[in-house]
Order: sequence, then C-alpha cells, then structure tokens
Amino acid sequence: MTDRIRIHVGGASPYDVVVGNTVLDELPAMLGPDVRRVAVCHSAELAHLADRAIDRLDDGIEVLRLPLPDGESAKTAAVAVDAWERLGVAGFTRSDAVVTVGGGATTDMGGFIAATWLRGVPVVHVPTTLLGMVDAAVGGKTGMNTGAGKNLVGSFHEPAGVVCDLDVLSALPHAELVAGFGEVVKCGFIADPEILTIIEASPAKALQPRSPQLRELVERAIRVKVGVVVEDLEERGGADGHPGREALNYGHTLAHAVEKGTGYRVRHGEAVALGMVFVAELARLTGHLDDETAARHAAVLSSVGLPTSLSEAGVDLPFEDVLATMRLDKKSRGAQLRFLVLDGLGRPVILADPDQDVLRAAYDHVRGVS
Repeated sequence: MTDRIRIHVGGASPYDVVVGNTVLDELPAMLGPDVRRVAVCHSAELAHLADRAIDRLDDGIEVLRLPLPDGESAKTAAVAVDAWERLGVAGFTRSDAVVTVGGGATTDMGGFIAATWLRGVPVVHVPTTLLGMVDAAVGGKTGMNTGAGKNLVGSFHEPAGVVCDLDVLSALPHAELVAGFGEVVKCGFIADPEILTIIEASPAKALQPRSPQLRELVERAIRVKVGVVVEDLEERGGADGHPGREALNYGHTLAHAVEKGTGYRVRHGEAVALGMVFVAELARLTGHLDDETAARHAAVLSSVGLPTSLSEAGVDLPFEDVLATMRLDKKSRGAQLRFLVLDGLGRPVILADPDQDVLRAAYDHVRGVS
C-alpha cells in the first residue's frame, strides 16, 4: 500500500486532501510559499500534536497560537471575538494563514475564524479524529453554536488543503474513534454501500486504527463527501432530484436536537447514529424504505459500538422539546420541517412536512418505546 493518497477537490477553489501515515510534511506546500505568519488553532490537550505540525513549517514562519476550549464549548461568539482580537493585535493580513489541529469542533471554529478575519484568509486543516477526517475538515463548512442550536452561524470557506495523518488515530480514545463511525456509516447509506459491507465483514478490524480496513473506510467516506460537495458546495440542491449537499445531513436533524438538548454531552457521531435510526424508521413508516434496510441501520451501527436508542445513550428528552429544536434546523423552510430520508439504499430524498403522529412514532422507536 502506498504511503499516501491524494484526493483532489475540484470547483472554484480547488484543493487536495492527503490521506496516509506520516504525511505532515505536506503542510508547507498547502500553505504556499508566500505565507509568513500562521495562526495555529488547537485545544490545550492537543498542544503536542500542534507542536508536530508547527515543526513541519518552513523556517522563518512566525507562529501565533490560538488555543481553543475543548469540544463544542469552542464554538461560541466569545471565543471568536477573542481570536479576532488576538489576530488584530498580531497584525495578521491576507497574506497570512490559519492552521487547525484538532477534531470537528476545532475544525469548525478555526475555519470560521479564518473565514471571517479580513473576509477570509487561507486555512489548512489537520484533523486529529476520525470524525474530523471524514466530515468536518472536508467541504468548506464552518460554524459556531448559539443558544438556539448547533452551527446556526457560519459560512462556506474552502480550505487550502487537508492533511489526514492516520498515525494520530492510534492515540485516539476508543470512544472517540467509535463516535467517528457515525459519519462513516452515514456515507455508506447515502452513497457507497461498500462501506457497510466492509464494516459488516469484520467490525473488529474496521475499528483497528492501523488496519487496511479503516484506511479504506476513511478514503471512501472522504470520496463520498468530495463527490457531493463539488457538485453542490452551498447546499442549493443537486441535479435530477438529488438533494445535493443536503444528503450529507442524513440523520443530522435529530442529531443536532439531541446534542443541544443534552448540553453536547452526547458526541456528534453518537447523535448522528441515533438520528439515522430515527430517519430510517421515518422512511419505513412513510413507505420509502423496506423493513430490511431500515433494520440494517441499527445492526451496522451497533456492530461498531454506537448507540441505537436514546435510552442506550442515557438520553431522555421530551418529544415536544426535540420537535421545537428540529424546527430551527437549517433544512427547515418556514414552518415546514424537512428530513433527509432514503428511498432505497444509496438513494437520498427529501421528506417534507411529515405528519406529526408519524414523527412521534419514529421518535418513540428511537427512544426504545415501540
């Protein structure tokens, strides 16, 4: 197996995603020869990984560290304002750049800081979690949270490059690795069923950080996201009735409501797993999905250790509260709720304004009541 693969992301602002072992040497080329200062966003606990990235920078590059809180607590207006003030004091210009080193929240927030400083400076992402590699780092979405919900403030800002160094997955806590599979499995259901087949053949091997199975799953999930994003960067819809980039939100409407309702105690990938079980049942109840494919969701997710019911995740949220939060979801249009469901394996479609009794029944299913 070659040391690294290069996945090209086309479009108006093309860039490469490099996947492999010991690939941090790609960082200087992605930043380009003219960058003289780099702001490195990372959480305190990942300072050692940030040091590794900084060590790969060219001599003469001035580094400003922008430490961020851990997890979703990083994605607040106060954190953004503090970063902007620090960049201003340092005199950062459009010829300077941002590098993010961390998981999905660091990537989201670091990307947002880069997108908004001087209306956009270059950013290179160095994701350190499985979730970050297959989801947050690719596609140019940035965002932060508000009291009303997750990622309600943000912008589209494509990176100058993404470096997925698979070596870091060996040090990732097992629970974080498992959580990342929520996004991997999602890609299998919406576009690449071979992902599901690989997991089903040997969940244990899929969960081994240095296994060829996990590497292939990472590459396949990234290719799914790249394929969708190139066709529909700003989520305006795809061709021939395909929902375009909205397909990547499979399971996310309920997931974001669960995350908000639990104060982000539930990891994003765990919440996405619950959300997929919910929309699979919603699709089954509305005649879009057969019983076997709906049941396959819970089977694949549980095989890698993801929760498939709210009770299993230790979550008890009233349906009315969850419904109110889902109405604020970015896919909603006015008072109309919209859900991404499957009309068969690999065939995502929009289900608009389903009956509330059906929503409640699907929610009871994921609660473990039915």
